[in-house]
Amino acid sequence: MLGSTIIENNGVFLGVAILISQTGLRRFYAAHESVRSLHNETVHDLAALQARVLPLARKAVV
Repeated sequence: MLGSTIIENNGVFLGVAILISQTGLRRFYAAHESVRSLHNETVHDLAALQARVLPLARKAVV
């Protein structure tokens, strides 16, 4: 692990984007049930990961 970024929505901890390579590749560790389907997803862009995680969390609240 080279670093990590917390992903949260309105103060609710959803998971962590773990930087796993110097090329920017990140793996998502899902901590909240609403985003469990994305657990261990890998992406090269943090913004793209957040764009996938946040709608799932918001949908679960409705």
